Amino acid sequence: MFNIFPIDGGVCAVDGFFADGVKAGLKPDGLDIGFIYSDSLCEVEALFTTNKFQASPLKHYQHYESGFKSNFILINSKNANAMTGENGVDDIDEILDIAKDKFNITNPIMSSTGVIGVRLPKEKIINAIKKFDLNSKNSTNCAKAIMTTDSFHKEIALEVQLSDNKKFRIGAIAKGAGMINPAMATMLCFITTDANIPKNEIKKVLSEVNNITFNAVSVDGDTSTNDTIMLFSNQKASYNKDAFREALKIVMQKLSLKLLRDGEGSNKVVAFEVKGAKNNSEAEIISKALSNSLLVKTALFGEDPNWGRIASTIGASGCECDEEKLIIKYNDLVIYSIKDSILDKEKEKKAFKIMKADEFKISCNLGIGRGKFTSYGCDLSYDYVKINADYRT
Repeated sequence: MFNIFPIDGGVCAVDGFFADGVKAGLKPDGLDIGFIYSDSLCEVEALFTTNKFQASPLKHYQHYESGFKSNFILINSKNANAMTGENGVDDIDEILDIAKDKFNITNPIMSSTGVIGVRLPKEKIINAIKKFDLNSKNSTNCAKAIMTTDSFHKEIALEVQLSDNKKFRIGAIAKGAGMINPAMATMLCFITTDANIPKNEIKKVLSEVNNITFNAVSVDGDTSTNDTIMLFSNQKASYNKDAFREALKIVMQKLSLKLLRDGEGSNKVVAFEVKGAKNNSEAEIISKALSNSLLVKTALFGEDPNWGRIASTIGASGCECDEEKLIIKYNDLVIYSIKDSILDKEKEKKAFKIMKADEFKISCNLGIGRGKFTSYGCDLSYDYVKINADYRT
């Protein structure tokens, strides 16, 4: 048995972790570079984008030997340091060498987000590093510093109390609003914990939970070059496998839904529940096809209860389906079945009321097997085009 409680502090809620954000001049205004520091070495695991053009920070991380430990990560916004070749990796080495000279850090890591194809402004970043106070516990500043088109910062922390009165904590920050597609992580997320989780269990649980959280959300169907989920464990506290997995799931689920809530120009968060599929794999394919469909997204924005867009996406998925067995619901309202497919005025009125809500569920029962999967998406509005049309400016 265990109990999980929300607490304040983000990544700094965990004993031994520190963080802050400062202004380096990468953005016209506001914080734009942050750090997370641990006063002891941490086990580190990461999941990276499936985009084949992985950014320089990802390549730099993978230069470290398997199983390495670290106690420091530097994160900048506005510049992705992607598609910059070996120069991009060399720039990271130069910046982190300065950080190592100034602070007591081991195997420092760098992460970046922003515009692709531009080398890092090294001097600005190096000058910002000189402002860092590693005794600072300001998770919020760090969360704000890594924002790009985000309209709000994203952080969370939990305390887990075990049955033997021992406890551990887990905290996290994330950023992301656009270029969000279920193909690993599609954003940046940094997780800290003092749970004494065995090294050989970290990657497994991180991957499992990621598949049903960050890997199950979509804003626009695009996958970034920099997507990263990274977990740091200083192993100072207790550990329970089931409790840790549940806490990690809560953290990653809440942050992934915050990404959707902050989707560039989005107004609605919608769960696409698929059940009765041939198997779980086909349920996942269909669910993600729905969360990625531009026609579905625009229907959500227009609050148009057009079940035809749902059905056609299912039929185009390549998965086994049968129109005579299919049932589509908006929340508890049956919007389509072979016996009840007419969208009359009364049903349309009820459906329209559901679709006006900020959050609702579209459930599709294929009636074929036992496969199930739920992904999450948002609507696509005029503002999305406006934001991304002038992203570099």
